[in-house]
Amino acid sequence: MLVLAVDTATPEVVTGIVELDTGTAGSSPGRLAVRSERVETTTRGHAEILTTRILECLDEAGVARADLDAVVVGQGPGPFTGLRVGLATGAAFGDALGVDVHGVCSLDAIAVAASDVDSLLVVTDARRREVYWARYTRGARTDGPDVMAPADLAAALEHAAATSPGIDAIAGSPAHTALFDYPVLTASAPTAIGLVQVALPGLLSRTPPAPLTPLYLRRPDAVELKDRKK
Repeated sequence: MLVLAVDTATPEVVTGIVELDTGTAGSSPGRLAVRSERVETTTRGHAEILTTRILECLDEAGVARADLDAVVVGQGPGPFTGLRVGLATGAAFGDALGVDVHGVCSLDAIAVAASDVDSLLVVTDARRREVYWARYTRGARTDGPDVMAPADLAAALEHAAATSPGIDAIAGSPAHTALFDYPVLTASAPTAIGLVQVALPGLLSRTPPAPLTPLYLRRPDAVELKDRKK
């Protein structure tokens, strides 16, 4: 199975072609291999580069669009404009090709790179001096996703540590992991293989995915003129 993976929930725009072994011809199902991947950092140019990077990945992998069997797209949480670009593009590819589009939490796709950590915190830039965050135990999300000011999150975690295990490590946006007093891991953004790994149960079972639901977690920064206070 050939899967197109896309994420625009962070400044690192991720596209990739991942091959999934579905267990045919006696092989073990679930094995993943990256055929091609592009990661490019941009804060405002998601719409300008995304389709181009997808086409580059297809060319590098030697895969035609019609060869794709599924699409996996990060649903966020992330800033409104960038996240919308990834979701709309993933949905358009799925519709045009007649294949399923699986949405996954982008924070989960970061966490899978550290699934051996007992208690992991993942944070990404939410702007407005806030972070998107989620907490994981051995790769399974146990709290979040949510959005909060770093100081408020740190205080809440310190209070929770009185009755539950503390945080062993943190991953995500380097500028924001540095705001917390935990060991920092290298995983900073979703990867193509991480996105597909999160969607793996649905891909293997071929269960029809739920409709794409963006995780904005708050109202968009941009406000239409008719909604602004005069």
